[in-house]
Amino acid sequence: MTQAWKINGTYFEACNCDAACPCIFLSDPTEGECTVLVAWHIDEGNFDAVRLDNLNVALAVFSPGNMAAVKWTAAVYFDDSASESQKEALMKIFTGQAGGHPGRLVSHIGDVLGVSSLPMTYQAEGKRRSLKIEGVAEAEIEALATGQGGADITVENHPLCIAPGYKAVVSQSKQVTYQDHGYDWQFTGKNGFYSPFVYQGE
Repeated sequence: MTQAWKINGTYFEACNCDAACPCIFLSDPTEGECTVLVAWHIDEGNFDAVRLDNLNVALAVFSPGNMAAVKWTAAVYFDDSASESQKEALMKIFTGQAGGHPGRLVSHIGDVLGVSSLPMTYQAEGKRRSLKIEGVAEAEIEALATGQGGADITVENHPLCIAPGYKAVVSQSKQVTYQDHGYDWQFTGKNGFYSPFVYQGE
């Protein structure tokens, strides 16, 4: 029997491409390869009877070329405040086992380096988003200077999309560091996006 689930909240990503990242338009990364941290904060959610409110999830992705043409290498991180039943539910959702949009995202992944449960802090304040994974990563982005008429600069309906149905606010990294699984990423002044998200079973 298909399990009923739905989660909503906010997400952001930070990568080593120049803003705005060409990967979302199925073009080649600006550096030839793309290294990206994606973070989700679940405001409200459930997987059957398991509540998933106020939990965080992150994904570190390495793509050795055009993200639509090659398989990615990835590592998954879950909030260590999650109970065992919550971790099991998050695993099913974010590894694609439960279907929905996460299932389409993980179809691009060819190699999973590991799944870890660590202390995580996700913050969304005004035009800034930040993530800290204890001992592994820190990332902070801020929306680019306002666009025409004082509005945020946004992208929508792009084919490679983390949060379908929402406009992604184009941002720039204040800092990104990641050290795990033999990777050592450090960059600033590069691409970022953020928006709300809603995922559910189909």
